[in-house]
Amino acid sequence: MATKGSKVERTSVNSSQPYELKYLADKLGVSIQAITGAKRATGSNDRSDIENYIKGKKAK
Repeated sequence: MATKGSKVERTSVNSSQPYELKYLADKLGVSIQAITGAKRATGSNDRSDIENYIKGKKAK
């Protein structure tokens, strides 16, 4: 857990942290597998890239 004074990384999604995957999956209304697939497809851990990829897939 974060300690007092330490900076928390909020711009990336760490696959080894299940709570980060679950949070993003719940936020976007998709499964955790969809999040990991989006990470693989975009080649990025950047939260905004993953969100844009999934939103683009939902729009089709």
